[in-house]
Amino acid sequence: MKVMNYLNLNQHPIHLQFYRNRTRQFAEIYHAHQGMEIIIVHEGFGSIVVEQQIFELKPGMLFFFRPFQLHRVRIDELAPNTYIRSFFVFEPTLLDDCLAAFPTTREFFRDLWKNPLTVQQLSGVDTAALHHLLEAHQCYIEKATPAQLFEEQLFFLTSLMQHLKVTHILNNVTPSIEHLTKGSLIAQQVMEWIEEHYMETFELDSLAQAIHLSPNHISAVFKQIVGSSITEYLTARRIRQACWLLKTSDYTIQEIGRAVGLGNFSYFCQLFKRHVGLTPFQFKQSPQLPLPI
Repeated sequence: MKVMNYLNLNQHPIHLQFYRNRTRQFAEIYHAHQGMEIIIVHEGFGSIVVEQQIFELKPGMLFFFRPFQLHRVRIDELAPNTYIRSFFVFEPTLLDDCLAAFPTTREFFRDLWKNPLTVQQLSGVDTAALHHLLEAHQCYIEKATPAQLFEEQLFFLTSLMQHLKVTHILNNVTPSIEHLTKGSLIAQQVMEWIEEHYMETFELDSLAQAIHLSPNHISAVFKQIVGSSITEYLTARRIRQACWLLKTSDYTIQEIGRAVGLGNFSYFCQLFKRHVGLTPFQFKQSPQLPLPI
C-alpha cells in the first residue's frame, strides 16, 4: 500500500487525463497528491472514501480532493461496466491566480479548494455540455506544442471551473449525501474515531468500547465496507499527516513521528519509506511549490 501518489508538480504543475480506461490497471490504494485532484466518472460503479465519509461512485459523479487529502477509490469488480474517468491534478495556486479576473468563478473554486464544510461530491454534472468541453479541450491539448501546452492546460481548468460554477448555480446541482447502510455508518464512526485518536497508541479495544461493538465485529464490517483493515487505514492517515507536517511545519522528524502516533523513530522512518518511497528527510528536502494552508 503506497500512501503518497507523489506527482512531480514542480516540473509539471498540471497533470490531465481525459476519458482514461482504468478497468484493468486500477489498484485500490489510499493515496494523496500534493496538488488538488478532480475526478469525473464516465463509466463504472463503486465507492470513494474521503474525510471519514463514504460516497457512492457512479457515472455522472464529480469528486474533488484537496492537497494532501487522503482518499481511496474502490471499484465494484462484479459490475459489468468498465471504469472510465477523467482525472486532473494541479497546483491550486496557479489556477487561483488565473481566476483573478473572474471573481465569482474564483470564489466558487476557492470554496472547493479551501472550505472544509463543502461536500466533495457533485452529482448531475456529466451533461452533454460537459462532455463537449472535455472533448474540445482534449483535442487542443493533444495538438499543442510544448510551448503552448501549459497555456492550454490552464485555459481548460479555467473553463472547467466556469462551467461547474454555472451548472451549480443555474441547474441547481448540489452535493448529495447518499443513504448509508448500517455497515457504512459503522465504518464512518471508525474513521471519525481514528481522526480524533490517530496521534495516540492504537488499541482496538478502546475503539470498540467507544462505538459499543465487539472488536471482531468492527474489524469485519470495516474490511467489508472500506476494503482495507482498520490498521491499514490508520497507517495511511498517519503517513498523510506526516507528509503534511514535513512540508508545512518546523518540527523535527522525531517530533513529527510522535505527533502522528509513531514514537519509535526507526519504525517511523521505515514505515514512511515503505509507503512514500522516500525517507522523511528526503521528502522534507524535496523541492515543491508552496502549499496552501
